[in-house]
Amino acid sequence: MRILGLDLGTKTLGLAVSDLTETISSGLTTLRFNENEEENVIPELKKIVEEYNVSLFVIGLPKNMNNTLGDAVLRTRNFEEILKRNFDIKIEEQDERLSSVTANNVLISSDISRKKRKNKVDKLAATIILQNYLDIHKERK
Repeated sequence: MRILGLDLGTKTLGLAVSDLTETISSGLTTLRFNENEEENVIPELKKIVEEYNVSLFVIGLPKNMNNTLGDAVLRTRNFEEILKRNFDIKIEEQDERLSSVTANNVLISSDISRKKRKNKVDKLAATIILQNYLDIHKERK
């Protein structure tokens, strides 16, 4: 069984998957949808869940820097409801503050062009979110 990391944006859903030992997160893909039409990714997400035998979703929770919850959290929680309607899989939230900033900085330091960064940042942010989750939970075991 594997864990699927999700980074929800306004028009994209970055995905990362754990290895079977739940130690390492690897970027998978970025699914695209029209704004406010997140439900359109469900068919593709179902294929991924089946292919990787996913047992848990870890979704990035976009808290504000002062730890308050803003509009982005509401959008994330609405997407969680869509997931609950379509999957019988547990969902856990992982603080994602600065994950996209970190992802962009990694891509910039790798000398990736702005155009190519745009296509990779969501998948890398999902990888960071999931890896943070795995690291925290590894320490608890």
